[in-house]
Amino acid sequence: MFDSQEANRAYYNHVLDYCHLPAMVPEQLAYVHMHTVDESLAYLIRDETTRKAAQVYRRQLGYQPFLKFMQIEPGLVPLLEMLRPRFKTAVATNRTDTMAHVLADNHIDHLFDLVVCALDVQFPKPHPEALVKVVDHFSVSADEVVYVGDSHVDEMAAKAAGIAFVAYRNPDLAADYHIRHLAEVAGIVGL
Repeated sequence: MFDSQEANRAYYNHVLDYCHLPAMVPEQLAYVHMHTVDESLAYLIRDETTRKAAQVYRRQLGYQPFLKFMQIEPGLVPLLEMLRPRFKTAVATNRTDTMAHVLADNHIDHLFDLVVCALDVQFPKPHPEALVKVVDHFSVSADEVVYVGDSHVDEMAAKAAGIAFVAYRNPDLAADYHIRHLAEVAGIVGL
């Protein structure tokens, strides 16, 4: 839905700078792009004392100043408007407390029937719990759901949940469908 790579780069590099640690290398950026903030800080900061200080600082800092770096994916809004009201729409994300702000700041919160973030589940993706929560919420079966994602974490979650996976702009993923543009989702669901 959003290209958040630059937001993640700015956020984590800011926290690392606060801790007097070097900026992320590409491998680290790829990791934090797919994982929760707690998992990411544990990966980036091995020293427990420094990691605890980083956790305190990041809670004070918040993610809000970095939302401006997030770019809405082209075609998202027209796709969501086309899908609704015939289909229910949901977000299943490893973001924690920022997703509501992202949706509201981009004026698309009304286009989703459900948002499941990492704080809403015991186990974040790649565990299937978030996707199972979506299936249960709408009282549908897994074969009535498609999940669009762009990472290996998304791929594993969809597979574990038994949900058709649509890989967005990542041909390296094992998926039921591969798309380059979000508008292609309409054809997948029969519109």
